[in-house]
Amino acid sequence: MSLLRQPVLRLLFVDGDAAEVRRCLIELKHTQSQITSDIVSTAKQFAERMDANSYDVILAKETQIPVIYLTDTLGREQVAELVSAGAAECIEIDNASHLPIAIRRALGEKELRGQRDRAEKKLRHSEAHYRALVGNLTYGMCRCNSDGAFLDVNQALISMLGYTTRAGLLLVNLAGGIVGDPAKLKQLLGHYGEENQPDILEIDWAKKDGSTLKVRLSGREVKGAHSKKDGFEIIVEDVTKQRELESHLRQQAAKDSLTGLANYRQLVDVLDSEIKRSRRTKREFALLLFDLDHLKKINDRYGHLTGSHALCRLADAISIGCRDIDTAARFGGDEFALVLPETEIEAAILVADRIRHDFANDGGAPKLSVSSGVAGYPKNGETIESLLAAADVALYAMKGRDHRPRAPLVRAHHAGAQRPHAT
Repeated sequence: MSLLRQPVLRLLFVDGDAAEVRRCLIELKHTQSQITSDIVSTAKQFAERMDANSYDVILAKETQIPVIYLTDTLGREQVAELVSAGAAECIEIDNASHLPIAIRRALGEKELRGQRDRAEKKLRHSEAHYRALVGNLTYGMCRCNSDGAFLDVNQALISMLGYTTRAGLLLVNLAGGIVGDPAKLKQLLGHYGEENQPDILEIDWAKKDGSTLKVRLSGREVKGAHSKKDGFEIIVEDVTKQRELESHLRQQAAKDSLTGLANYRQLVDVLDSEIKRSRRTKREFALLLFDLDHLKKINDRYGHLTGSHALCRLADAISIGCRDIDTAARFGGDEFALVLPETEIEAAILVADRIRHDFANDGGAPKLSVSSGVAGYPKNGETIESLLAAADVALYAMKGRDHRPRAPLVRAHHAGAQRPHAT
């Protein structure tokens, strides 16, 4: 097709730098001659343009604003791609009740990042701020020589580390391992990037009673006579409780609220890790999918409380039937997954059979059954999306048959295998 026949590409740039936009347009016109573009730099301008025009593509600079995707239907492959790309959350419109929690969590994480960045800008490379911190009751402050030995400390640091006197803390060398390590010293002084280090220095310091304190450090060099390095001044922030809270929030964000199993986001992370490990070790792993049979009928006949209890019964059966190294997850509705590291398909089929059998005979009421599908890496797929799709095909191949929970144990149908026969 000639360039003259190319359709017009309509672009909207969300960028305040006109030079950057021109650079992008120059590159695009090498392959796309028919281009129209608009530029906006504020939220109001963006809304007006979106109301007045239609665009093929919106181009925006990277932002720290959390992105939550809302969809009518949420395919597993789509969610895997969005979460892997950094989406804060993916929510179906039918599950809009989850939206307030997702927004609070995303805003909380954004606020923590903002507080960190603002604190760094205010505290670093400012003699006035360092001097003011000597009497600060929130931030610890210390001066040390070029070997890391403390020369002076403020009262906040003494209390933070559990000492009763300044003299007692001056005898302890906590900073020697930092100033003696070139990589850590660069982090301390704000010289990032060369060793691909994180943009903050957080380490564990031992308190007087032997317990661990997680501290966040920022510092600067102190010059003496003839501008020679005389030592360092370091700001110490106790972030122990903050990190414990963040860890708790991450764990909550990775859990399904009803069953306590991992949720879909955690499942994606685990599958990604297993694929990377399998590529290194050349050892297979398996993915099992489970679908509770006739959940709608259970809800209609017995009520939603019984339906929720049925989901918890299945979660228990999966958890009991797996190893400590396995990951059980619920990723929505009546669908569950189980990741089996270093497991071949044949062994995974036996696990699925056992879980299905134990679940059908758990003694609870009403009597329940579950369908399953198995896929193995790399035989049935080499990506998260292809593995989920293969296991899903296998699951619905089983679900499409007449399901008889009272029948003797049947081998789970799996991707790439012949349909099994009842024994």
